[in-house]
Amino acid sequence: MTVPASTAPQALPRVETEPPPANPAPAHAPPAPSLAPSSPPSPPPSPSFPPSSSSPLGPSSPPAPPKRRGSDTRALTQVLFAELKQLEPGTPEHDRVRGALIEANLPLVRYAAARFRSRNEPMEDVVQVGTIGLINAIDRFDPDRGVQFPTFAMPTVVGEIKRYFRDNVRTVHVPRRLHELWVQVNSATEDLTTALGRSPSTAEIAERLRITEDEVLSCIEAGRSYHATSLEAAQEGDGLPGLLDRLGYEDPALDGVEHRDLVRHLLVQLPEREQRILLLRYYSNLTQSQISAELGVSQMHVSRLLARSFARLRSANRIEA
Repeated sequence: MTVPASTAPQALPRVETEPPPANPAPAHAPPAPSLAPSSPPSPPPSPSFPPSSSSPLGPSSPPAPPKRRGSDTRALTQVLFAELKQLEPGTPEHDRVRGALIEANLPLVRYAAARFRSRNEPMEDVVQVGTIGLINAIDRFDPDRGVQFPTFAMPTVVGEIKRYFRDNVRTVHVPRRLHELWVQVNSATEDLTTALGRSPSTAEIAERLRITEDEVLSCIEAGRSYHATSLEAAQEGDGLPGLLDRLGYEDPALDGVEHRDLVRHLLVQLPEREQRILLLRYYSNLTQSQISAELGVSQMHVSRLLARSFARLRSANRIEA
């Protein structure tokens, strides 16, 4: 089989090529800078990466600042409240929008809970209680009044947290007025410490708040009553036994409680004059001569009345030995 000359491959002419230089210049390399000091070299262009999360420089858009995030949250809250108002309570759509409102405003609850870090309570519990206040605020909020939701919700959240500390945290109940006054005493103490450069006295705090010193002392004592200490708990640090072992003692008059109650029951069975004679003799520790002078009778008559009273009581009330 013969191939036509027009289609037969022709041998390419041999071209003599020189070896490549040791440092080849890139195809788009900038012109070589001049050695003159008046023309400094221009920096090469910085490499650009595609806007993807796998880029070594991270995402191309920086995170939004806190102020912008707060504005976005307020705008989202307004949109959700407008949508919530048009839905029927109890429907799945209503519950979905309500849940989205709760999640969008949880930072408000964490901000309010951070004010109570010094109360030595788990922050998770405080946030949960504040969330209850947030839910109550969402259910009662009316967007048509022209009030921003954070302004409306913050007092409700803080009030719920304060109610939790007042009613659930304290093991010793403190009256509400005393608890609120204790907050004022703490604030006045901090202000006076800063102004005087030392710890203020009770009289100075009382004069600042225009209350008595006894009320200041009661407030300070109430502030220490968050938790009750067990009488059987050992004291930390001093190595001493518990309060019960240190404070307990045998009361010698404890055995006479039942006897006193029995005597009170027996005295009502006697006439009034004999009751008085017994009280003067055994409770006022008067002698028979002093009793006779008190009643205007002879000492012998007082002795007979005492003996007759004892006989009557023994016969009417038999006490087994």
